[in-house]
Amino acid sequence: MFGHKDIRFIKSLVRLNSSTPKEFVNRNPRNLERMRIGRKPDGYHLDKPGRKFWHKLAITASNRTVTAQVLHYINGPVIEAKTSEWALQKQLYSIVDTCAYINLGRVLAQRCLECGIYEMYCDLKPLEGSKVEKFLKEFENGGIKLQEPDVYKNPHPWDQYRPEKPWEVTEE
Repeated sequence: MFGHKDIRFIKSLVRLNSSTPKEFVNRNPRNLERMRIGRKPDGYHLDKPGRKFWHKLAITASNRTVTAQVLHYINGPVIEAKTSEWALQKQLYSIVDTCAYINLGRVLAQRCLECGIYEMYCDLKPLEGSKVEKFLKEFENGGIKLQEPDVYKNPHPWDQYRPEKPWEVTEE
């Protein structure tokens, strides 16, 4: 059983843990984007391809290496994977062939999941059977959606359709 000192120690722990802070400061700069209420830039309507995204997928291929990046609309590259990285290069026969694109898609998808990015904008239009198409297929198989949700608009009281709030979870 518990001794007298053990009970006092447990009571002091309960007293310490029961005090809640008066003010909560969220230090995650991407939290509003994850809740779909953060500002999404519109850009100019004449801009091509447009700037209406929080995160965007970009692939850059050269003669020697392939680079895939996730770009944030303000901060630039957030996540990056290259076929010239030592860990990837050691596993590949060639760092610019189809197998390199497939494995690059897997690695980038894993890094995105680890960083908490589950959906992003992608304006790439690959040809059927191309290396980029196989990269995108592996990227989606890794658990990333290539379409960002729209910004949540607060409905008016008189609106007939009231969408579910993204930060509330309803159990079925």
